[in-house]
Amino acid sequence: MINNHELKFLEALSGLTYCNPFHRERIEWERKALGKQYVDEGSQAWSRNQFTKLEERSNVVVITQKAEELVEKLQPQFIIGTNDNVLEVQLYEDLVTYILYYRHFARETPQWDTLFRLEKNTSMRKRFEAFNHDHQHYLGKRSALTRQPVEHLFACLYQVRRAFHHIFECIMGDSKPIVELRGKVWQSIFTHQMRRYQYSLFERMTEIPTLITGQSGTGKELVARSIALAQFVPFDAEKGKFFHESGEAFIPLNLTALSPTLIESELFGHKKGSFTGAVQDKVGWLERCGRFGTIFLDEIGELDPVIQVKLLRVIQNRTWARLGETKEEPFLGKFMAATNRELGEEIEGGRFRLDLYYRLCADHIQTPTLRDQLDDQPDALIQLVQMMTEKIAGDQAEEVTHEVVNWIDQHLEPKYSWPGNVRELEQCVRNIMVRNEYVPLKRKSMEEVSGHKQAFKQLADAGMTMLEIQRAYTTWMYAQIGTYEGTAEKLGLDRRTIKSWVDEEMKNQLK
Repeated sequence: MINNHELKFLEALSGLTYCNPFHRERIEWERKALGKQYVDEGSQAWSRNQFTKLEERSNVVVITQKAEELVEKLQPQFIIGTNDNVLEVQLYEDLVTYILYYRHFARETPQWDTLFRLEKNTSMRKRFEAFNHDHQHYLGKRSALTRQPVEHLFACLYQVRRAFHHIFECIMGDSKPIVELRGKVWQSIFTHQMRRYQYSLFERMTEIPTLITGQSGTGKELVARSIALAQFVPFDAEKGKFFHESGEAFIPLNLTALSPTLIESELFGHKKGSFTGAVQDKVGWLERCGRFGTIFLDEIGELDPVIQVKLLRVIQNRTWARLGETKEEPFLGKFMAATNRELGEEIEGGRFRLDLYYRLCADHIQTPTLRDQLDDQPDALIQLVQMMTEKIAGDQAEEVTHEVVNWIDQHLEPKYSWPGNVRELEQCVRNIMVRNEYVPLKRKSMEEVSGHKQAFKQLADAGMTMLEIQRAYTTWMYAQIGTYEGTAEKLGLDRRTIKSWVDEEMKNQLK
C-alpha cells in the first residue's frame, strides 16, 4: 500500500504533470514534492536569458529520480490489481505519465532540437516502441489511460515537448510581463485544464481562432509561431511516424504587403478566368493549410471590409470556396490573426467589423511593450542586448554589449519609451556597433497628439467646412506674423492666396 509520505509526493507529482510549466504554480508543486530537499532557484520555473544553461534544473532532476524509484516500488501492486483505490490508481497513472515524458521526451538537452529532427527519419518508430514497452510494463491493460490508444498518449507528450521547446526558444526574458506571456501562450495551446485537453479538447482547439494584439515590434509573429508549431498531430503506430511534420505547419501572410485583390486570391485561390489575369487555377492558403496547419494573418486591422465578410464566413462556418467557384470546401486548420491597431477604435470608426472581432477574440493574447518589461525589470535591457549581440557580433558580443549599454545610459533618457519596442532596440544595437551612435525617430509627444485630437474635435463640433477652416487658420497665422509675405512663407502658400483668404475671413467677421 501507499504510505502517507508517498501519497503526498504523488499528489504533488500529479500537479506537476498537468500544470502550466510557465506559471508560478509549477514552483509550488515542486516545493510540495521535495519539501526540505527543495532548492530555491528563483520565482520562475523556466526563463530564457543570456545566462540560461540548456540543462535540466536541479529540482527536476531530484523529483525525477524519486519518481523513478517510486514507480518501480508501486508497479507490482498496480499491474496485478491488488490496489483498487480509485484515487491511488489515478495518482499512479499520473506518476507513469510523468515517467514516460521524462524518460522518452524531456531528456533531449542540451541539444533542444534533437527530438524534432527525428520526425524525418526512422528513429521515431524506435522511440515509440520503447515508449510502448514501458507503457505496457507500468500500466498493462487495466489503466484508465488505455481507454485511449497508447499512440495518443505518445502524441500528447510529444506535443508537450514541442510546445515547451518553441515557447522557451521564441519568448525570451524573465520580467513579469514576459513570464505571464509564456503562460498565456501555453494556455492557448492546451487551455488551463491539460487533463481535459488530453481526453477531448486536443481535436477541437484548431476550431478556436487566436487573436494577438500589441504594438509593432513586440513579437506578435513569434507568439503566433510558438502556438502554430505546437499544435496536436496524431501518431501513426503502424507507419511509425506522425501524420504531419510539425515544422511545416505555419503559414504567415502579411496583409500590408498585398492589395485587396491579391489578398483574396492568396487566401482563397481562384479558378482560371475568374478575373483579369487569372490565366490558370491557383491553390490558396486555406486549401494548402490542411488539417494540421495554421493560417496567420498579420495586421488584420488593415483588411478590406469586403474581405472581412468573406473571412467571417470562413471562421464561422469553417468553409471556403475558390474565387470563380461556388463549391465550398471545409477548412480544417487553425486560424490566427494579429494587429497593432486598437480594434475598439477601428470598430467605432466603421473600419473593422464587430462580428468579426467577436469571432476572433475567444483566445486573445496581448504582447507587452519593451517599456512594460523595463519598468518591471530594468536589467532586462542588458539581457536583451546581450542576446542580440551574440547573434550579430559573435566573439565580440560581450564588448559590444558593454558599449551599447553605456551609450544608451549616457544618451537616452532613463524612461525612454522605445516606441519601436524590441525591433527598435535591435536596430539601436546595430547602429551603435557600426557608428557608435543612434538617432531615435522624432515623434510627437502624447500631449501634442492629444492636443491635436482635441482641436480636431472642436472643429468637427463647430461644423466648419474645409475652406472655412483654411481661411480661419490662415487669418490666425496672419495675426501672429503680421505680413502677407511672412504668412505665405510659413504656410507654404502663394501671397495672393493668403491675402484673399485673410481679407475674405475678415469681411465675414465684420458682417
